[in-house]
Amino acid sequence: MKLLSLNVGRPKAVDIAEESKSVTGIDKRPVAGPVRVTAPGPKGVGASGVAGDAVCNTEHHGGNDQAVYAFAREDLDGWERELGRTLPSGTFGENLTTEGLDVSGALIGERWRIGAEVILEVTTGRVPCLNFQQHMGERGWVKRFTRKGAPGAYLRVIQPGEIRAGDPIEIVHRPDHDITVALAFRASMTEHEMLPRLLAAAEALHPEVLEIARKYAAERAAAEAE
Repeated sequence: MKLLSLNVGRPKAVDIAEESKSVTGIDKRPVAGPVRVTAPGPKGVGASGVAGDAVCNTEHHGGNDQAVYAFAREDLDGWERELGRTLPSGTFGENLTTEGLDVSGALIGERWRIGAEVILEVTTGRVPCLNFQQHMGERGWVKRFTRKGAPGAYLRVIQPGEIRAGDPIEIVHRPDHDITVALAFRASMTEHEMLPRLLAAAEALHPEVLEIARKYAAERAAAEAE
């Protein structure tokens, strides 16, 4: 398992609807590194955990619990075959393009060591947005990406340090539950009846997803008690 490509983005204006523009850092390009990775601060204040990487909408992106975004090269290759076009590493806005690692199959709370120093922890999957759809230029992309159910993973920084393209990736911790990124994504996006299952991963789950899961579980319990 290794870091095949390390990618950072620069601010870029895109059209998200007629007469509507947005500035986004989704267009990420490979860099050799080394690049420093640190916890950026709370959401709404902190941006990307990867030095030099632009996060333009800190209301919805960036912050400690989604400091770094990873996507598997194998999944990009699958999309290449499906879409019939080349998708360079970084195309999906991922900071880390991995090789040999099942990113969407990772457990919430799983920890990865990248290179000699950096340790990251999986928190949740990526939620597709209109900026992503516009960036891809594919009709109905948000729905199509959601149906695929392989969203890649957001990670928080447990131990900061420097990484570079080609660094080895080692899984150094797997929690004692079965809640994967893909399962959490399906529960959040399309199969809400599974939301209570996510509570098994409460210790590491992204707090926004955890709040949704707790609220759903409480409402369902209340309804069953009536």
